[in-house]
Amino acid sequence: MESAVYKTISNENINNRQSQYYLQPLAASNGIEERALGDEFMEILNHEKIKTVFQPIISLRNGDILGYEALSRGPQKSFFENPEKLFDYARAMGRLWELEFLCRLKALENVSRSSMTDLIFINVDPHIIKDENFRKGFTKDFLRRYNISPENIVFEITEKSAAVNIESFNKLINNYKDQGYKIAIDDAGSGYSGLKLITDIHPHFIKLDINLIRNIDTDGLKYALIKTFFEFCMVTDIKLIAEGIETENELNTLIDIGIDYGQGYFIQKPSEKIADINNDLKIHISLKNAKKKELYVNRPTTVFVGDICRRNITVGSRSTGLSVLETFNSNPALHGIPVVDDGILVGLVMKEKFYSRLGTQYGYALYVNRPVSILMDNRPLCVDFETTIDIVSKMAVARNEECLYDYIIVTRDNSYYGIVTVKDLLEKTTELEVNYARHLNPLSGLPGNMLIEQKLSYLIRDTSPYTVLYFDIDNFKVYNDIYGFEKGDRVLQFLAVKLVDILSSECSCSHFIGHIGGDDFIAIIKSHTADDICKTILDSFDRGITGFYSESDLERGVLIAGNRHGKVEEFGLMTLSIAGISNKERSFNDIYQLSEYSSRIKRKCKEKKCSSFHIE
Repeated sequence: MESAVYKTISNENINNRQSQYYLQPLAASNGIEERALGDEFMEILNHEKIKTVFQPIISLRNGDILGYEALSRGPQKSFFENPEKLFDYARAMGRLWELEFLCRLKALENVSRSSMTDLIFINVDPHIIKDENFRKGFTKDFLRRYNISPENIVFEITEKSAAVNIESFNKLINNYKDQGYKIAIDDAGSGYSGLKLITDIHPHFIKLDINLIRNIDTDGLKYALIKTFFEFCMVTDIKLIAEGIETENELNTLIDIGIDYGQGYFIQKPSEKIADINNDLKIHISLKNAKKKELYVNRPTTVFVGDICRRNITVGSRSTGLSVLETFNSNPALHGIPVVDDGILVGLVMKEKFYSRLGTQYGYALYVNRPVSILMDNRPLCVDFETTIDIVSKMAVARNEECLYDYIIVTRDNSYYGIVTVKDLLEKTTELEVNYARHLNPLSGLPGNMLIEQKLSYLIRDTSPYTVLYFDIDNFKVYNDIYGFEKGDRVLQFLAVKLVDILSSECSCSHFIGHIGGDDFIAIIKSHTADDICKTILDSFDRGITGFYSESDLERGVLIAGNRHGKVEEFGLMTLSIAGISNKERSFNDIYQLSEYSSRIKRKCKEKKCSSFHIE
């Protein structure tokens, strides 16, 4: 049965064949086929033969669902089952408004029948959103019938259809934002006006076109482009959504870059049911992020802003200007006050701006007895607890000059947590970079002995499972003497890269890699199982090390050089020994005991004349 609301709206447009959306009708091979298509299309409109399917959009940090995109489909096995054909025909017949309204109506009806409280992403043509009928269809009263709030709706505007008058379009978008709706730019990267559209309307989300995501794990140019886009969005506080994720490698690459959200067939195909995603996928995403964080420690790229933020005096939005003035006067070191209602941040009052407003001719009389909500900045820079301080620093300095030194608000689980100043960020960033760089091995770039000792000391006190792997290149000194230090250094860098790549891709638990010095390396794996990892490392080393020898030396299989006593001797080609120790059967009192025990195991490995490992 036709919806009364749909009937009211569509009747206003029933004869609007020559409207601003009119395009030439789609070509048909003959008049009969054209009439048949027209009849089928009107049958869909008049009897609401539209099916809504939902595809989840999830966090690429923990797998939680952000929301669902509502997608429309025509009747099965018909010409119009494909939505592109359906909407193209609607444009050609001047019925785009009626079709879009029907699709939105069906989506809202389906959502209202579920208990979903996540965001709903709805596709909207830029031309349609300006229509007066669209505004009638998205009033708060209209949404209240479906028990849906504007805060839960995201309008997806495709960049393929550029807005005609960007100035008026921008005002319209801001009006929707003020009502609580969120805006997403869809198919970013598929058109030519996207960057201008993004800078003009400053959306909440940008959805990266599927063509940019496809094979991003193997396409270096796409990787570099998306990484730059990501850094831009972090600075401007826009969230990126990667569309069309279809493989595990694409997902892993997007996680490595740091993309916020994703959707695609690999995550979940569109479905009529609003369902959660597979738990194994959530575990995979969490483990991938954990490995990313554990690769290096104590850097601006790994330290959370929540770890350096501090508590601050807050006031409610109903507090008067006088009470805020008294708070500032009684706390001279206080430069700003977050405005918080029931644990939720609503704004920020900075002392200098507050005083300047009160210092005008009628400012004191005008504001002293009125609520602070009329004086506060209701859009301060606000970041989550688990945002790393390097990203927060970029976001802070990207603000307008008048806001450059305003407090940065930290939230946790969407509730107010504390504040950070620009000074805090600069000091902590400098401290971390200097300390970390001081203890890196200059050749491999991996943590050196100081960081290794700190990690091992912490590990011994920990009761969770771990395995420590010591790596030693056999016959390295002979190679270094014959081929020279420069080539010897390349061998060490080769092993360092192999360790990082293999542990990052193959190890399913958190890990740490360090360079003790010379040809000695160390890895810590938070597991009692490391045999498969060792086999992979040895195999990769043996295949790669041959590239460092001349053809004649490879053919001979040995190097001829003088030994420690000056006698000429034959030495084998370089191999790799891995000595492993775990806390499965024993514990250690200190790192020296652990190191002494590992030396015994290393000697067992070196007794063999090939690459080998032994885990005690």
